[in-house]
Amino acid sequence: MCTTCGCGGNHTHTHTHVDENGNLVTHTHEDHEHHHEHSHGPAHSHDSAISAERAISIEEDILARNNAIADDNRKYFRQKHILALNFVSSPGSGKTELLCATIKAAKDDLSVSVIEGDQQTSNDADRIRQTGAHAHQINTGKGCHLDAEMIRHALSHMELTDNSVLFIENVGNLVCPAEFDLGEAHKVVILSVTEGEDKPLKYPDMFRVSDVMIINKIDLLPYVNFNIEACEEYARRVNPKIQILRVSATKGEGLDKWIMWLKAQKTLATL
Repeated sequence: MCTTCGCGGNHTHTHTHVDENGNLVTHTHEDHEHHHEHSHGPAHSHDSAISAERAISIEEDILARNNAIADDNRKYFRQKHILALNFVSSPGSGKTELLCATIKAAKDDLSVSVIEGDQQTSNDADRIRQTGAHAHQINTGKGCHLDAEMIRHALSHMELTDNSVLFIENVGNLVCPAEFDLGEAHKVVILSVTEGEDKPLKYPDMFRVSDVMIINKIDLLPYVNFNIEACEEYARRVNPKIQILRVSATKGEGLDKWIMWLKAQKTLATL
C-alpha cells in the first residue's frame, strides 16, 4: 500500500536526512510507477492502460486520504495560531524570489518558516536560509506536487513557533497542486508577466481554488507583451472572489500591499 496516496500497488517511502550542509531534507521515493488521478473533469492517469473506472476508484481513495491528513494539519496550525499559505505557480514565476523579498521586508513583524517543494535539489531552500528564515526541503522525485502527508512528515521535523507564518512553496505546476489540500489557510497563485495573460483561462482549476493571485515581475511590463488588465479580468471570470496584487519581487513595488494582506491574515489566525 502506498504510504503517500493509499493506492494499491504503488509504494512511496518518505525519509528525512541531514545533507552535507547540515540541513534537514525530506525525500520521497517510489518503488513502482506512481499513478495519481484528479477530481476535475474526467478521471485520468499517467498510465494509459488503467481503466476509467479504476482511475475513479483510485482518485477517490487518494483524495479522501489526503483530505483527512490535511484536516489534521489544519487543526495543528489552528492550535498554534500559524498562518499557513500554499504558494503555487508554474516554474519560473518567481515564487522563491518573492518569498525571499517578503521575509526580508517583514522580518521585524513576522516570524516565518518555509517548506520548499521541488523534484530535485535544495537550491531554493538554500536561498531561503540565506534570509535567516528556517526552511525544510522536500524533494518529490518524480512527483509533480506536494501532498498533505509530505507536509505532516515535514512538520514532525520542524519546530514552528506559535503565532508565526508558514509558507509552503509547492512544486512548479499549475495542474496537480490544485487538487491537493495541504491544510493551508489559503492558496496563493503567482503569475509572472513573462507568461501569457490567459493562464487563468488555460488552468482554471488552480485559479478557482486560490484566494489570492499575485502578478509578479511587473517591472518587466514595458518590455513584454502582457495585457495585465485582461489577465485580471480572466482571473475574476474564473473566480469572482479572487484578490489580486501586482508585485515586483526584485524592485519591491507592491510588496507593501502584499505584506499588509499577510499581517491582516496573520491577525485572523490568532483569533
